[in-house]
Amino acid sequence: MRVVYPLTLTFKFLTISSYIRVVDATGQLVSYVKQRAFRLKEDVTIFADEAQTQPVFHIKANRIIDIGATYSIGTADGRPLGALRQRGMRTLWKATYDILDDAGNAVGLIHEQDAWVKVIDGLIGEIPFLGFVVQQWINPTYLIDSADGVTVLRMRKQPSLIERRFTVEQEAPLPPRLEPLALPAVLMVVLLERGRG
Repeated sequence: MRVVYPLTLTFKFLTISSYIRVVDATGQLVSYVKQRAFRLKEDVTIFADEAQTQPVFHIKANRIIDIGATYSIGTADGRPLGALRQRGMRTLWKATYDILDDAGNAVGLIHEQDAWVKVIDGLIGEIPFLGFVVQQWINPTYLIDSADGVTVLRMRKQPSLIERRFTVEQEAPLPPRLEPLALPAVLMVVLLERGRG
């Protein structure tokens, strides 16, 4: 799938089921993801259309609990592409995910640019009502790095009250082994981290 950056990812925050709509720089729909509510294990299908008739990727968690979970990424016809693996526990500090190819080799890394944003978000988010309002303007930035440590994509949350909006900008060319995994990995991280700021 050829992607024209920057991408804009939007989703409603106060809904039972989460969905993400992805459009490219030309305004064309690139992907549509709907996450079913109340599932014990993550099982997500990424579609090429909002009618959800053209599946492109399938992502499935290997366990119920998020701690150190691995999310296998494959094509709609079941061909494995790789995986997204959460590093350690979710903490107040920093979200970090490894992007692995189908042989289990690290081909990329998704991590927060500034760990202090997550700390502030976690502390303020615990304050009833005030936390919800203030969190709208706490905007984490995630870096997507290639295996050699070069930042190839930058994902930023934009200030918003009713819906969440992220932009994904290309910083450098994506290596061939990372390119087919980058978009589904970014979408899964957004689903996992959506409750934050």
